[in-house]
Amino acid sequence: MLALERLQSAQRLIADTLLPTPLVLDHVLSDQIGRRVWLKGELFQRTGSFKSRGGLHWVRTASRGELTGGLGAVSAGNHALGLAWAAGQAGVPVTIVMPENASRFKVDGSRKLGAEVILYGDINAAWERMHELVTERGLTLVHPYDDERIIAGQGTVGLEILEQAPEATAILCPVGGGGLIAGIGSAAAALRPELALIGVEPCGAASMAHAWTQGGASRLEKVDTCAKSLAAAIVGVHTYPLCRETTRALVQVDDAAIGHAMRHLLYQAKLMAEPGAAVGVAALLEESVALPPEGDIVVVITGGNMSREELDPFL
Repeated sequence: MLALERLQSAQRLIADTLLPTPLVLDHVLSDQIGRRVWLKGELFQRTGSFKSRGGLHWVRTASRGELTGGLGAVSAGNHALGLAWAAGQAGVPVTIVMPENASRFKVDGSRKLGAEVILYGDINAAWERMHELVTERGLTLVHPYDDERIIAGQGTVGLEILEQAPEATAILCPVGGGGLIAGIGSAAAALRPELALIGVEPCGAASMAHAWTQGGASRLEKVDTCAKSLAAAIVGVHTYPLCRETTRALVQVDDAAIGHAMRHLLYQAKLMAEPGAAVGVAALLEESVALPPEGDIVVVITGGNMSREELDPFL
């Protein structure tokens, strides 16, 4: 796991720009399961998701040589927004390849933040194109999750949760490529090892569960989920062992359960969460997760970036 000192250093480095996000008590869900359920509101963070943490930490720890030729990234959307914003703070150009089915809201938002956005194929094809651009243009690749500097930045979410929720016994964390859960897991293992960290994936993109089964990062042949922010076809060589070491369990939820959770968050908790951000609540509503017998539960609501058109099918 990443050293606690590294996470704390990341927290200090971004604290002047990125404020802690609140915990919101979900009264209805708390009543339903008979204990307090707190929602960690990362949708309130700059650029609408936790990704700005890792992006800003990466940029602020980069060498001049890494920044000189500009940055490159592959993203379904939130990493694009977070890195475009962070790079803009430093006046560094960034090129992002996104799959053709990426959220138009996130595409337009990234362009407004100054990024060059190229739409190309599916997520696997997008990666192939980015590797070509790295060679052609001399870009420095900023991986959306499989980079220790990114993981350390995302781990600041865990440091905040542990400070804000001293009575928590479990954290439910959405899992795509694994950067967030790897960072939170490192924080929890160092400061509260008895806490149960539970990863939640969409059934159509359960790349971390696949890695656990295979004994290492292994690419899914197909990704099919409404939770595009979690649609990583393969987890990272860094995130896999960190997750395996610090995560107690992985569970999966289907698209119907995700839609149910989004409606709950919108109408009951008053939060407009995107599909990938709702998977933890979906697991609780579906009662598909084994929780510790007592204590508070924290669910990370990772982002809220979507247009009205994208929201409509779930209402």
